[in-house]
Amino acid sequence: MKRAPDERFSPAPDPHASAGPPVSVKVIEPSHGWRWADLAAVWAYRDLAAVLVLRDIKVRYKQTVLGSAWVLLRPLGTMLVYTLVFGMMVRIPSGGHPYAIFVFSALLPWGFFSGVVLTAGNCLLASAPLISKVYFPRIILPLAIAIGGLVDLLVSLAFLLVAMPFFGAGWTTNLFWLPLLILGVSLTSLGIGTLFSALTVSHRDFGNLVGYLVQIGLYATPVIYPSALVPDRWRFLLTINPLAAQVEGFRAAILGTPIDVRALSISFVVSIAILVFGVAWFGRVERRFADIL
Repeated sequence: MKRAPDERFSPAPDPHASAGPPVSVKVIEPSHGWRWADLAAVWAYRDLAAVLVLRDIKVRYKQTVLGSAWVLLRPLGTMLVYTLVFGMMVRIPSGGHPYAIFVFSALLPWGFFSGVVLTAGNCLLASAPLISKVYFPRIILPLAIAIGGLVDLLVSLAFLLVAMPFFGAGWTTNLFWLPLLILGVSLTSLGIGTLFSALTVSHRDFGNLVGYLVQIGLYATPVIYPSALVPDRWRFLLTINPLAAQVEGFRAAILGTPIDVRALSISFVVSIAILVFGVAWFGRVERRFADIL
């Protein structure tokens, strides 16, 4: 039969023709509702996380006169000021221990927490060009900041352990609690840092609010004073503040005093709850990051 000029004709495919290599296509679509972090994707991008950690550590001390010495100078300088003001002038009781090591042992976990939360709160805004151009699990950004801060914490802790005899304190078996205490502070810092990093993207005023809240948290946490000074009617605030038991635990581990296991257990439950909520909220709003930034 004769074919019309405007009729389209496609020859039948040759069954013996080579189909060629299979093509793998991965489609990335935004999720909906609450969701947990994709741990498999985070592990797949672990090389990127390592690069970001090294970048944060290098940039932090780049073009500085003293370089990485600031890891020790910052807590030492703060300890000196607090010792002069609160230890010598105000004379806050330290349970018979030298006030310098009393406050320094608490400044280590608090400095780690405040540094992670303040930096993570604006990490997504600072990485806006990267987020808007390529895909990667965004939660790697606050995670890298927490890991970088952990390196500083371990360096400062090692210095304190070496310097303890010069402060008149000896090593005790309580030091075995330190890995667990570091884990607790890390969970708290990562949870709150992740939450504020997501909130700051859609509500920029949280970038200023986080600094104010950290400043208040310093006085709501027994860093410069012992928890025994808190009146009984206000002790419930220490219960809902996971850092209170964790900071006190650090102090007890360094000074060799009894550790409140019950308060520490409650703080771990609260820390895990904060981390779960922070990561879940991050996953809920992550799909809009590229559009907002």
